[in-house]
Amino acid sequence: MQVALNNIESNFLPLWSAFAFRMQEQLVPKLQHCCSEEMVVYSNSILLHHQNQHLDMESPEPPFQATYKALFDDSNIDEKQTSDSHVFEVIEERELPVIDLSRLNCGEVEREDCKREIAAASKEWGFFQVVNHGIPREILEQMRCEQVKAFKRPFREKVTDEGLNFSVGCYRWGTPSATCLGQVSWSEAFHVPLADVSGLGGLTSTLSSTMEQFTTAVSDLAQKLAEILAEKIGHNSTFFKENCLPSSCYLRMNRYPPCPISPGVFGLMPHTDSDFLTILHQDEIGGLQLVKDGKWIAVKPNQEALIINIGDLFQAWSNGDYRSVEHRVVTNKLAERFSTAYFFCPSYDTIIQSCVEPSVYRQFSFGEFRKQVQEDVKRFGHKIGLPRFLV
Repeated sequence: MQVALNNIESNFLPLWSAFAFRMQEQLVPKLQHCCSEEMVVYSNSILLHHQNQHLDMESPEPPFQATYKALFDDSNIDEKQTSDSHVFEVIEERELPVIDLSRLNCGEVEREDCKREIAAASKEWGFFQVVNHGIPREILEQMRCEQVKAFKRPFREKVTDEGLNFSVGCYRWGTPSATCLGQVSWSEAFHVPLADVSGLGGLTSTLSSTMEQFTTAVSDLAQKLAEILAEKIGHNSTFFKENCLPSSCYLRMNRYPPCPISPGVFGLMPHTDSDFLTILHQDEIGGLQLVKDGKWIAVKPNQEALIINIGDLFQAWSNGDYRSVEHRVVTNKLAERFSTAYFFCPSYDTIIQSCVEPSVYRQFSFGEFRKQVQEDVKRFGHKIGLPRFLV
């Protein structure tokens, strides 16, 4: 039955449907990359499932409450949240290991101590943070400023890629498959292939220039850290320089809006990253949590540091020496949170095999890994990941 919409919705629906079809049929398999796959939304759900809802497409805010109205209205929601209350309980806040990278430019003893600390944190925590990393504060601050501007655009412009000139499907929000509020990711993101970054032009010339400066600096840092980690397990090679090129890496700009029912929903569902390394620049709000010694801990924000975490590919490549650790983001009732993540990835045809024998994981291509992850998410609703590739 044709539902009457207001003028904005009526004019927008044909464009939305065409956009949604293109995204699902052509680009979703390519762009569904390196994050919590179960939270990636095929954004046509708003109008296709909620045509009888008034949607303010000129507002910058994604329509979470309209889209998930049935979950909010569920008469058993209090009972469901209570039964899952352990998931959102108050947990200990701890500081990640802090590593001063300026020591890499000192004498041999200091340099080797620094490298050992990087490897040790990657084995014990799967996460660490770096200071004196060589990326100017001005670039980080400008990146945050331009990111905020992008998210403040009208929702209509974000979902239709109006003015930003990113690839179709780069903008994502929510969780399409959620059956309860505990499965909703209360966040929005631009997940951008680095090939999109240069030459955006138009209204986004400042954003393009800033992203290019940011990714150039962070790419160099990722290469440096990857080479150190390879060296510390006795594997000096040109693997990362040959296979993890800027053209195969991604930048993800995240925004976590204030959530009226926090802590009843996640900002980002628990997941591991499907890359070699992730480099994260976050604000002072906090919300990142990870598993340490079998329990969740909250990461204390450090404005002077960048956060580094090991991805699935490095765990497989290192034969399990370095750990890809489950992590998540929790919501905040009053404050919005911003972060920018750089995903250090190879091309899809790159072969991942252990640099140490006997191998824990069988040989596989990155494309094969991604395809299996997507199949598992579609079938089970969540990523299984590396256990699929054990010998």
